[in-house]
Amino acid sequence: MNDHETGRPAPVPDPRKAATDPFVEHRRLLFGTAYHMLGSVVDAEDILQDAWLKWHAVDQELVEHPKAYLVRTVTNLALNRLTSARAVRETYVGPWLPEPLITPSNAVEETEMAETVSTAMLVVLETLNPTERVVFVLRDVFGYSYAEIGGFLDRPAATVRQISRRARSHVQARRPRFEADDEARQEVTERFMAACHGGDLNALMELLAPEVTLWNDGGGIVTAARRPLHGPDHVARWILGVMAKPLSAGIRLEPAVVNGELSVVGMMGDDLVGALTYDIHDGRIENIRFQVNPRKLNGIQAAGATDSPTPNTKGPR
Repeated sequence: MNDHETGRPAPVPDPRKAATDPFVEHRRLLFGTAYHMLGSVVDAEDILQDAWLKWHAVDQELVEHPKAYLVRTVTNLALNRLTSARAVRETYVGPWLPEPLITPSNAVEETEMAETVSTAMLVVLETLNPTERVVFVLRDVFGYSYAEIGGFLDRPAATVRQISRRARSHVQARRPRFEADDEARQEVTERFMAACHGGDLNALMELLAPEVTLWNDGGGIVTAARRPLHGPDHVARWILGVMAKPLSAGIRLEPAVVNGELSVVGMMGDDLVGALTYDIHDGRIENIRFQVNPRKLNGIQAAGATDSPTPNTKGPR
């Protein structure tokens, strides 16, 4: 870990004090907050590094509420990162998709996790302006009060309430409304992988909804569709075409829980080369989000290793 301002290695915390360090205690919450706000594992870890430096630069004896101080720090760092990221994404090559996060297998049963950290939801959150996104995440995902959020952002609670109402309305109008139980999702996933491995166009088309759309994020680094693909025939032929390319030889598809939902990842040996998430409606795949940008896949990590998000399952306080 390096100090961003000096370039020198950041001080390493005393292992004897780590167990009582509020930053260590609340790291899962801090990572979850940053990841929900940014949609990127790498950016979330950068935010945590900056927050750690700030935390250890203050007189902690004077911090009355360490958890609130840390959440406020992460919130404002993420808000600054979101504001600058909007300009960068305007010149992004092809569709932009969030950075996937591999989550534990039991997370597929955690409805709250799947709803708040799913790739589909992160795509919706991307349509909010930075302040709306921050307020929505703090209020609707982690359950902070309007007064608490106002304290984090230095805004009146009444203003935060208005922002929250606007953000929630926007999200509800755009959030995915597709549901599939674990058994149905597993069946569709297995059939999808079998059709892709077997090059079976008809079987693959039968799995795709008539209005299916595929978004493919290569970031201009690897070959990817630069515009969304629509319709079963177009989408199925494109997927099988990718699987048939010489560069794809040796790629195997495997089931994995990505962002809280059973999904599919592409592996080349031990290397992850793609993450594919999708919505299922009436037993068919409705939306497909295919992440192949290597810079985003480099940051994919197991939730247990990164202390990934644990949203508040009790709702707003």
